Amino acid sequence: MTNFAHQPQPLGRAPKVWENVPPRNRNFTGREQLLAELRASIAGDVTAVVSQPEPHALHGMGGVGKTMLVVEYAWRYRGDYDLVCWIPSDQPVLVRSTLASLAVDLGLPPATATGIEDAARAVLNALRLGEPFRDWLLIFDNADQPEEIKDIIPAGGPGHVLITSRNPRWDAEANAISIDVFTRSESVEFLSKRVPRAINDKQADELAQELGDLPLALEQAGALQAETGMPVEEYLRLLKERTASLLAEGKPTEYPASMTAAWGLSVTNLKRKLPEAEELLRCCAFFGPEAIPRAVFDRGPENIGERLASLLRDPIEFSRAIGELGRFALARVDTANRTIQVHRLIQALVRDDLPEWEKDRFRDDVRRLLAAATPKAPDNTSNWPRYAGLLAHVVSSGVAESRDPQMRSLALDYVRYLYVSGDYRSARLLVENFEKLWETSLGPKSVDVLNARRHRGIIVRELGQYSEAYELNQETLSRMDGVSSTDPGFQESRLLLLNSIGADLRARGRFIDAQEHDERSLHLHTEAYGPDHPRTLLVTNNLALDLGLISKYEEARQSHKLSYLGMRTTSGIGRGDILNSWNGLARAVRLCGEYQAASDAGAEALAFGVEELGADHPLTLRTMKDLAIARRRAGDFEEALELALDCHSRYERLFGLNHPDSLASAMCLANAWRSIGQLDDAYELAVKTLDLYPKMYGPDHPYIHGCAGNLAILLRVRSEVAEARQRNEAALAGLEARLGRDHHFSLTVATNLASDLAALGDLESARRLGAGTRRRLITVLGEMHPMTLACTANLAADMIADGIEDEGTELFNQTIDQYTRTLSLDHPDAIVAYEKRHLDCDFDPAPI
Repeated sequence: MTNFAHQPQPLGRAPKVWENVPPRNRNFTGREQLLAELRASIAGDVTAVVSQPEPHALHGMGGVGKTMLVVEYAWRYRGDYDLVCWIPSDQPVLVRSTLASLAVDLGLPPATATGIEDAARAVLNALRLGEPFRDWLLIFDNADQPEEIKDIIPAGGPGHVLITSRNPRWDAEANAISIDVFTRSESVEFLSKRVPRAINDKQADELAQELGDLPLALEQAGALQAETGMPVEEYLRLLKERTASLLAEGKPTEYPASMTAAWGLSVTNLKRKLPEAEELLRCCAFFGPEAIPRAVFDRGPENIGERLASLLRDPIEFSRAIGELGRFALARVDTANRTIQVHRLIQALVRDDLPEWEKDRFRDDVRRLLAAATPKAPDNTSNWPRYAGLLAHVVSSGVAESRDPQMRSLALDYVRYLYVSGDYRSARLLVENFEKLWETSLGPKSVDVLNARRHRGIIVRELGQYSEAYELNQETLSRMDGVSSTDPGFQESRLLLLNSIGADLRARGRFIDAQEHDERSLHLHTEAYGPDHPRTLLVTNNLALDLGLISKYEEARQSHKLSYLGMRTTSGIGRGDILNSWNGLARAVRLCGEYQAASDAGAEALAFGVEELGADHPLTLRTMKDLAIARRRAGDFEEALELALDCHSRYERLFGLNHPDSLASAMCLANAWRSIGQLDDAYELAVKTLDLYPKMYGPDHPYIHGCAGNLAILLRVRSEVAEARQRNEAALAGLEARLGRDHHFSLTVATNLASDLAALGDLESARRLGAGTRRRLITVLGEMHPMTLACTANLAADMIADGIEDEGTELFNQTIDQYTRTLSLDHPDAIVAYEKRHLDCDFDPAPI
């Protein structure tokens, strides 16, 4: 870590990463003792505990200058850091997106490739590890509730964390420093710097006394006098009159009456100079306290107030109004980033000064401005930066509280944005708030409530909470069925929910129910939209997944092919949907037993995914995992292992192991390791993965039994044959209860169980089980399918070993001939069969 013994220059070298930090206040005054204490405390942390400096929280009432103090700290000591990032923390839903924006700077995949949640997680991990930067500073500004963000503060890393808050409860979570108003000498110094040559020390002292030494109030007074040239005596007289009037009104307020009086004087003089600027200030008071993108005002929508509309139609006058707000210190104007920001205290004072009908008018104006500035396609990654910049204001302006149905639709677009960008937790928080609000005001069966519930069901499922998603969607469907509506929007929402329920059924292991459900859904979508509509093609793809999960591989292949060809030639289909369908087709080809063709198709699909979505996009990783399986099945163990290692490493880095796709990639890697004889690594990973599966899918999902069969293979090759048999018997019983005996999963385990029996010397039982399994496999998969050939080769070897040489040899020769016509005699399966050794048949979980 950097040596802090020296005194840095006021502006050191620029950090490599300087993100969102506000401009330095050229009028910053005093606070030298606080800055020194803060710096000494941070440096002391580093000296005492090199790897785990404690977060520091600066708390105090609004307007005391917490933010400006931390801004000054960042600028003054920036030369000691490689990365400095400012994170607005008023709303927890914004914190992760700001963290995620650091991904590229840290050499990580961008949020557009991995989603906000996973990008933020990767950023936190990199910061904790100090890779690539050990010297970093994160500033969480205005973090109100510790419990809302403490899990995303990278405690334990080598860098520094500063927090500003009005909440003293941070005392228990961080090294807390209380920030009070200016000392009198600091107030006098500030005013002398802010209004040079226009105020003497005696006047500054009197003014500070009247304003209670509150920095924000002093800034207001200084800006007004600097802008208007008002004599100090007159300002003091007006201030005392207005303060007395406010006190006489007896209105309760969080802030000193002098602050309200100072603000009122500034607004009065602003109005005299440029009335339109007051209109803009009132409008800004109904946005969030975060920076407002200037682009929000570029498109003046219909039905906003005439004064505001007139101002927006005149770009010169509008720019002048922004400038006046900055000059009167009523807003912070960042020209470089094209933003305007109004302090929350000033916003509150502006709102409190308006009658209710005007508050309603400005709220409606702000909501319309936000609606006009919001792109119409939240799924389009190029629109995500705009959504991210507006999200805070959509929440703060109460878009969801509007009586206008279009505004409620806008609110759900932001839920959708958070979901598709991967910030599932924030999406859930937002949609749950909307749902509660609308259920109270509109009733439980309103279209907007039902739409919110549909979105929530999708989000909950992606969070891996499959049972909750299923129950939620079933209840929502029941509510919808109880509503008599011919509204096309309602019918469309119901169809979208039906499509989602198919995934719920697959996640619960109810594969046949999912197929039947999606067949009905496909019929309804075809009637509503036609066979080539994007939504119909998505349902076709889902039905193909169902068919693959019930061993109808040829039908799955045809449905995937139909979906893929339709998506490739239909406008309005996202690149992710095309890749998902393409990879589904390659997977179906593999399941049909055409391993080399599946490898070729999968390689093309993977190249497409890397080019269009990025190497770390979840759909690209799914394609990589399926290609690793296809390569392994085709006998290319080395490339299969390379792909499996790469894929699993990426999944662990981005998702952690406790995620459905991470678990699937882990099992893929365990199978790849077993294929090359790396048995200890394979066994350890298989055990760890199998332990996690019930937490994700429940105790009796078919995938759990299939993975247990993989572990049984490893037990047998490790000479723990009796335990392998017990595992396979339990797995077969579980699969047969859920899927029946005539299913690929069940027959795979049965084939391996026959190998266990043979290894235990019970050749008669092995032959009997092998023969019955072979007959079923011929019916389910066909005589020439590699799975059938493996079972047949094992059976032939057992027959010969048990003395049934003539029949066994005939079956052996027939099998070798079939290998010649399918996989070739050079394939590892054919080599094992030729040597009359047993083939092990493993299982790979398919995506839900």
